[in-house]
Amino acid sequence: MNNESKMTEIELICVIVNFGIASKVLKKAKQHGVKGGTVTLGKGTVNSRILNFIGLSDIRKEICLMLADTQTAYRSMEELNKEFDFNKPNHGIAFTTSVYKAFGAKSLTCQNTEDEKGAVNTMYHMITTIVEKGKAEDVIDAATKAGSKGGTILGGRGSGIHETSKLFAMDIEPEKEIVIILSETDMTDAIVSSIRTQLNIDDPGKGIIYIQNVNKVYGIYK
Repeated sequence: MNNESKMTEIELICVIVNFGIASKVLKKAKQHGVKGGTVTLGKGTVNSRILNFIGLSDIRKEICLMLADTQTAYRSMEELNKEFDFNKPNHGIAFTTSVYKAFGAKSLTCQNTEDEKGAVNTMYHMITTIVEKGKAEDVIDAATKAGSKGGTILGGRGSGIHETSKLFAMDIEPEKEIVIILSETDMTDAIVSSIRTQLNIDDPGKGIIYIQNVNKVYGIYK
C-alpha cells in the first residue's frame, strides 16, 4: 500500500483543567479513540480583584496533551465538552492546534496540510511565552493590560546559548516559566506587543514568544 494513502491530518489536543481532573479527561478521551496523552502541572491565573484580595487568584491546574487524527480529535473534544461542561465558568478549557509532523506514535502518520489549514477562519491564537523563572507574572500582567483575561503557567528548564551560566566550571541551566494565553485573533498583536515591551523580549536571553492557530476550542466565554 502506498504510504501516501496512510497519511492524515494530526491535531494536538490541549485540555487545561483544575487539579485532580486530568486522569478523568484522559480516560474519557481514550474511550473515544485517543491512544494516550501526557499530563503536566501548571498554575492558572484569574483576573479578578476579589480573588486577588483573598489570595485565591492562582489556581493549581493540570494540562493534558494528546495527539490524534483530526476526526478523532474533534469527536473526542465534543464528548469531553459534554462530560466536563467546559463552556461553564471554571470548568476548564480545551482546544486543538495543527501538528505539521509527528514521530514516535506508530498509529499516527502526518501530512503537510498547511494549504488546507490556511483556508480556515481562525478565531483564536495560542500565545506561548517562555521566560526566566519569576517573570511569568510579569507576562500575565503585560497581557492583561492589553486585554487578556489570564493564562496558564508551566515550569520548564532552558538550555539555549544565552541561558547558561557557570558555577565551579559547571554549566547551570536556570529554570524557566512557560505562559500559555488564548487570545482572540484581533487582540493577539496588542497582547504580544505588550509582552515584548514590558519583558524586553527582543533582547538576547530575555525570552521567546511564538503564536499558533487554534482550530477548535471549548471553554472560552466573554
